[in-house]
Amino acid sequence: MSSPPAYPGIRISGCWAEGSNAGSLDRLLPTVGTRRSPRKRTTSQCKSEPPLLRTSKRTIYTAGRPPWYNEHGTQSKEAFAIGLGGGSASGKTTVARMIIEALDVPWVVLLSMDSFYKVLTQQQQEQAAHNDFNFDHPDAFDFDLIISTLKKLKQGRSVQVPIYDFTTHSRKKDWKTLYGANVIIFEGIMAFADKTLLELLDMRIFVDTDSDIRLVRRLRRDISERGRDIEGVIKQYHKFVKPAFDQYIQPTMRLADIVVPRGSGNAVAIDLIVQHVHSQLEERELRWDMAALASAHQCHPLPQTLSVLKSTPQVRGMHTIIRDRETSRDEFIFYSKRLMRLLIEHALSFLPFQDCVVQTPQGQDYAGKCYAGKQITGVSILRAGETMEPALRAVCKDVRIGTILIQTNQLTGEPELHYLRLPKDISDDHVILMDCTVSTGAAAMMAVRVLLDHDVPEDKIFLLSLLMAEMGVHSVAYAFPRVRIITTAVDKRVNDLFRIIPGIGNFGDRYFGTDAVPDGSDEEEVASTG
Repeated sequence: MSSPPAYPGIRISGCWAEGSNAGSLDRLLPTVGTRRSPRKRTTSQCKSEPPLLRTSKRTIYTAGRPPWYNEHGTQSKEAFAIGLGGGSASGKTTVARMIIEALDVPWVVLLSMDSFYKVLTQQQQEQAAHNDFNFDHPDAFDFDLIISTLKKLKQGRSVQVPIYDFTTHSRKKDWKTLYGANVIIFEGIMAFADKTLLELLDMRIFVDTDSDIRLVRRLRRDISERGRDIEGVIKQYHKFVKPAFDQYIQPTMRLADIVVPRGSGNAVAIDLIVQHVHSQLEERELRWDMAALASAHQCHPLPQTLSVLKSTPQVRGMHTIIRDRETSRDEFIFYSKRLMRLLIEHALSFLPFQDCVVQTPQGQDYAGKCYAGKQITGVSILRAGETMEPALRAVCKDVRIGTILIQTNQLTGEPELHYLRLPKDISDDHVILMDCTVSTGAAAMMAVRVLLDHDVPEDKIFLLSLLMAEMGVHSVAYAFPRVRIITTAVDKRVNDLFRIIPGIGNFGDRYFGTDAVPDGSDEEEVASTG
C-alpha cells in the first residue's frame, strides 16, 4: 500500500485533516470480510460508456491519454485511487464530480459502490419490496467483486461493472465497461469498510454532512428517482440507515486522510484535495524519449517474430508504383488494395489450424485443415488502418471490427489514446491489428497495450502494416516479444523527424485525397508517431 498523504492535525478552513489509523480497523469493523460467502456470477453483455463526463457547467472529454506503460510495454505507475466515504446522501457523488471537474485531467474513472450490491434471493427481494431489507449493511455489498474491479483498474486494465436497478433491487443484464484510468475515484457508504479495499486507496476522504440534511436529500432522491413512497423511505431510514451509519460508517471517519465538512459546500477542502492529486500525478508522469527509443536497437538483427511478404517481382513492382510521388490517387488506391489483400492472406497462414476430414461431392474423404481458434477480430488504428478493413472482410467472413484512434501530442511528442471501440469478448479472439505505416512503433505499442489491457493474449495479436521502419519493428518486438509482426516491406531508416526513409509519404492523404501537411510528411507517422 502506498503511503497516505500527511495531514497531521491540521484544520484548514473547515477541512479537518487527520492521519490514517488503519490499525483500528479490527476494532471498528471486526465482522467485515468474515461473513461474506463467495458468489458465482454468470457472464452478461458488456456496454461501453462514452468517453466523456457531464458536469453542471460543462462536458469534459476524457481523451488524449498519454502512455501509461514504459518501453518494456509494462505499466509504469498504477492509477491514483481516491476513496470517498460518508453517510447515505452526504454528497459523495457531488464531491467526486467537483474533484473531477477541478482536476481537469483526462481519463478519470468514477466508480460507485452502488453498482456492487449483491444479487438478492427471492426472499430478500420480497423483504426489499416492503423496505425490510438492510441495504446499508456491509453484507449487502459484493466486496470480492469491488476489490477485483479496483485492482484491475489500478493496473490499467479494462473492467466490466454491473448496472444496478434501484427500482427493482436487481442487476440489469447489461454491464458497462470502464477503461483507461489515470485517476480512480471510488465512492460509497462502505468505502472504508474492508481492509483489503482500504489498502488499494491512495487517498481517503470522508464527506461529513449533517444528518438532517442527509435525510432530506434521501427523501428527495428515493421518492423522485427510485419510485419509493415517503413512509417507506422514513421507515427504512430509522430501521436501517441511521443505525448502520452509527455502527459502520461514522467510525470509519477516523481512517480518512481528509474529512470534508459540509460536502460540496467546502470549496477550500476540495481545492486542497485537487492540489495533492495534481502533485501525485506529476510524480507519476512518464515522458517518452523518442531519440533513446530510436537508438536502443541499432545494429540488432530483426526479430524472429517478424515476417516480411516475399519480395517477388510483382510485390516489388507494386511497391514501386505506390512509392512513386507521381502516381495518381486512383492507381495508388488500386495497388495499395492489392498489397493489402496479399498481406492479409499471408498473415492468415500464421493462425492455428488443425486436421479435419470432410466428404467431397463424390463421397470421398478429404483430409484437410480448419481454423483452430474461436474467432478473428480486426482492429484498425485510425485513420490509415481502416483502409485495410475491406481486404480483411474480403477474406474473413463475418469478421468483427474494432477501432483505435491514437495521435501525437504536438507539445510533448507523446502518443495519446483518444478513442477506442472494441467488440465484446475480444479476449477470446485472434486479433489482427492494422496500420498502414509503422515508423517509431509508438502508436503500435499503445494499441497493443490497449488489447492486452482488454485481456487479449499477447501471442494472439498480429500487427499488420504495409510498410515498417526497422526502428518500429524493434520497438514493438522489444516491448511485446510474442506479438507476430507482418509487413510487405521494411525500410532501414527514419529521419530526424521520425519519418520512414525512403518511405511512402503520407498514406492517409494519398489514399483519401486530403491535403497534406505543409512539409509533405506522412501524417500517420506524425499524428500517430507510427
